[in-house]
Amino acid sequence: MNPAQHKQQLRKQLINARQSLPSHLWQQKSEAICHYLSEWEPIHAAQVILAFMSLYQEPDLTCLWQAFPHKIWGLPRCQGKELIWHLVNAIYLSQETEVGAYGIPEPLPTLPLVDLTKVDVVLVPSVACDRQGYRLGYGGGFYDRFLARKDISPTLKTVGITFANSHLEGLPTESWDIPLNAVCTEAGIQIF
Repeated sequence: MNPAQHKQQLRKQLINARQSLPSHLWQQKSEAICHYLSEWEPIHAAQVILAFMSLYQEPDLTCLWQAFPHKIWGLPRCQGKELIWHLVNAIYLSQETEVGAYGIPEPLPTLPLVDLTKVDVVLVPSVACDRQGYRLGYGGGFYDRFLARKDISPTLKTVGITFANSHLEGLPTESWDIPLNAVCTEAGIQIF
């Protein structure tokens, strides 16, 4: 089986397992992830953080936004094959988002854009991550293209966000896969 086929099969299996989580366990695990992130020094030091809205029972980062409403938060909007990042206010988040491409909650296109040279941390949604920092996404390549851009801060910290059962020993990788700086699950943060 080639890496792309293996990724597709693994993606389906892990998303199905995640969606079968009872809602109270999903919320507990999400809160634990937010707890670990809220204690991590790069989050405290960060001024600008890029995040995501939970979809398909991804970890919910609402507790983190609530803990740091003074931070500058950015959320992605899909435009063609790229992610466009908009500034959002953590307090008024529900009023500043709409359902966009692929059924994903996205920031309103009228919101100001994030200056990518000023971003300190990117919280990356991940179907799975491995112990070398590689992630399995949804297969669209949006984050791979974004993390490969030359106009983002060279000191940027990238953190894969997933549940512990999806923090695997290894993942199939391809030439364009970019390893992350850390992975956060409900069991803690692993830094590479």
